Amino acid sequence: MEVYPIRLQPGAEIKSSLLQFVKDRDLNAAFLITCCGSITQVILRYATSVENGIVTHKEERLVEPMEILSLTGTVSQDGAHLHTCLGRHDGSVVGGHVIDSMVVQTTAEIVVGNAASYKFTRVMDCATGYGELCVSSCHKTQTEGCFTTE
Repeated sequence: MEVYPIRLQPGAEIKSSLLQFVKDRDLNAAFLITCCGSITQVILRYATSVENGIVTHKEERLVEPMEILSLTGTVSQDGAHLHTCLGRHDGSVVGGHVIDSMVVQTTAEIVVGNAASYKFTRVMDCATGYGELCVSSCHKTQTEGCFTTE
């Protein structure tokens, strides 16, 4: 495993910065080990719900200063899957799937890991409608981690 500590400056957009970091260093299986800092805004998608057989997704743009309590996920050459937990000024917490626009307020101190013997890709999954994680070994020709359940 390789480890890369980074610090993002005020105004940096976190998701795009992580994608660029991974591309610039040609990392094939990156993941977030830890992150703390603060943001001014973010677009989150909340857990899906099913009502009357219809799947709904709620996205929300939050524009307020918040502390990053956690940021976790995988980052590959073709995308990222990030979840966050954020603390508001009154101590309440909000979290969800990071869609976009997660902008640093004062700092974002991030430690990125890379599983050098693997390659992460995102493959469209018809069951979910999203590009889902597929894990391949760099030492074997077979795919090891595209798991599905029936």
